[in-house]
Amino acid sequence: MAEREPNAHQFTLDDALGVGTTSFMDLTVPEYAYMFGFLQADGHLHQGPGQKGRLAVEVNVRDIDILHAFQKLTPYNSSVRERIRSTNFAATHHSALWTLCSLEARTRINELGLPYGRKSFTITAPTSDFSVRDYIRGLIDADGSLGYTAKGFPFLSLTTASTAIATCLISHVKTVTSAERVLNRNSRDGIYNIFYAMETAQKLAQHFYYPGCLSLARKHAIADSLAAWSRPPEMRAVHTRRRWNDREDLILLRSDNCALAAQELGRTETSCNLRLWRLRTGQVPMPHGR
Repeated sequence: MAEREPNAHQFTLDDALGVGTTSFMDLTVPEYAYMFGFLQADGHLHQGPGQKGRLAVEVNVRDIDILHAFQKLTPYNSSVRERIRSTNFAATHHSALWTLCSLEARTRINELGLPYGRKSFTITAPTSDFSVRDYIRGLIDADGSLGYTAKGFPFLSLTTASTAIATCLISHVKTVTSAERVLNRNSRDGIYNIFYAMETAQKLAQHFYYPGCLSLARKHAIADSLAAWSRPPEMRAVHTRRRWNDREDLILLRSDNCALAAQELGRTETSCNLRLWRLRTGQVPMPHGR
């Protein structure tokens, strides 16, 4: 997956107006990678009779600028309009709607991984080269959140029903920050709620929302504000969990004394007892070479 550094040449909206249709949705271009992530999370491909159909994205009117950006990045006829209607959440909802009908454009977007119809559980990260952090920023802008918790701690989160999307985020975040997460669906609605806080959230906000990137202006402003937070002196520093490896498991299994094994491994006796119990009860796999 291709990365683009913030100080590299930025593909501008003026550049987009001059490219041919063959360059449309080249996901190695940060703006298109972001756009595709946003479309996967918040866009909808509708199939009509014959070759008819449309791609539609609806956002709160306060975010209309992002739809105008998509329109400029798209070398096909499309429209942006506002509408006011009632919803389940508000008697009056003022929104903005971007609509693209071109069959050629829809085919390209569909082939990249935005299916027609229901998509929440089936979308996946692109299989070809793409600018991963820009793509993930698109997902976060559409279906994620960032800001401060009720206690004033920085956070960044993403809500998704797709295992592939959740895995993509978790894998990339681990590369950037070393923070690990275990995939578990919410028991209430079967959704993944992936959450990062404190210094990890700060680092991710800086990583995803770099200067000059295409993004929702309000979320970029929030991301910038997270840099001002610092951990209170009385708050314990973050502890990164140390993973067990096959060598350590073998030492533990061959030892008759967890206290001695703990000293050799540089771990607590409680940790060694718990790990040994998990190994013997099959809750974790036995090490290779046993």
